[in-house]
Amino acid sequence: MDARRGVFADFLLATAVLTRLPVGVAAVGNGAVARACWAFPLVGAGTGFIAGAVFFAAGAIGLGGLPAAVLAVLAGVALTGALHEDGLADTADGLGGGRDRERKLAIMRDSRVGAYGVIALTFSIGLRCAALSAIGDPIHAGLALIAAHAASRGFLAPVMALLDPAREDGLGATAGRPGQPTALAAAAIGAAIAIGCLGPAGGIAALVLAGAGAAAMAVLAWRQIGGYTGDVLGAIQQIGEIVMLLVAARP
Repeated sequence: MDARRGVFADFLLATAVLTRLPVGVAAVGNGAVARACWAFPLVGAGTGFIAGAVFFAAGAIGLGGLPAAVLAVLAGVALTGALHEDGLADTADGLGGGRDRERKLAIMRDSRVGAYGVIALTFSIGLRCAALSAIGDPIHAGLALIAAHAASRGFLAPVMALLDPAREDGLGATAGRPGQPTALAAAAIGAAIAIGCLGPAGGIAALVLAGAGAAAMAVLAWRQIGGYTGDVLGAIQQIGEIVMLLVAARP
């Protein structure tokens, strides 16, 4: 296969996995997703760009900072089909409510959302909206959204490479394990986009703090359920995005 065609195919597959966009590609097993996860931050950057455009448009028609922020966050949720929010809620319910590993995994597989999940979603949406509203300026908010969406998805491949899947089936297992070069490429692309959007000082500070939050979530999952699931990856993305936006909102 032509190398350029392979790169484009990976990008389309990553888009199919992370968004609801009709790109005409179905997610497949046999490690295809793992091989394509270097493109996750690129898809994230596109998601952030669209959310930023919504923020800009809302401001252009006279809406205030908070309504514009809410619409921007909702645009991102709609574009991804609430994939990561669903993972955050399930992870919060499972890790918070289960007594042992088996019960935690069973709760995470249950489609119903419990109290821990509702609280986690409330904080996730609330903090992102508050951060964007605090940024205020549509250009800076748009750049922060691109950085946050890209970098938070850049964290996923390293987690998949370092941890074992917590169960033998499900999205986390069927996606496969990315190799070290793929994981490093995903992290590097996400970091480069974040630094390019937020500047060296702001970008590095945001990456360090968001990376610490993502690492803490990964360690918690490893200790409680023995590895990661698709839901855990969603929770890691949400934590990374929230922290990136909060850091970008600093005065």
